Amino acid sequence: MKDLMTIRGFVATDVTSSTTGRGTAKASFRVGVTSRRFDESAKAWVDEHTNWFTVHGYRQLAGTIGCSIRKGQPVIVVGKLRLSTWEKDGRVYHSTVIYADAVGHDLSLGSANFTRTSSRPSLSLVEPPAIPDDPQSAMGPSQDEPEDHDFDHPDDEAQQAVVIEDSNGDLASLDLETGELAEV
Repeated sequence: MKDLMTIRGFVATDVTSSTTGRGTAKASFRVGVTSRRFDESAKAWVDEHTNWFTVHGYRQLAGTIGCSIRKGQPVIVVGKLRLSTWEKDGRVYHSTVIYADAVGHDLSLGSANFTRTSSRPSLSLVEPPAIPDDPQSAMGPSQDEPEDHDFDHPDDEAQQAVVIEDSNGDLASLDLETGELAEV
């Protein structure tokens, strides 16, 4: 049995990414969790005490946290709680850290798009396909219409692009200026 806890709150800081001494990816951020109650005398909801947690995610979770989570967003965190206490200069300090197993957006307060990651990188740089010296020979028999030819246009030189391979092995061209993907 795992000793896990779940919290719902708002991201209070920007995500910081780092690497442990052993080279493991790590992402950290702070979450504020404020409980609310209905005050009968005021006939309104009132905020109570706010608890603050530092959330640490490691390995692949660290990468997806860095790409997905932003300050101010509502999140749900599942992980192991570690409480620490220490004394320095006569003052007692406390720390509450959650070592996250899962982090996600709280969809009761908004919407999100999900993209599955895999153990291999979702995009990898590959060599662009070779373009023959004579475009006509690569096309086979002559095409009837001139617009069917894929000749370079002078305007194309200004737009730089990189060919990438996605997790399915399909090639796509990434326009470095606009960030748009197009099939090769």
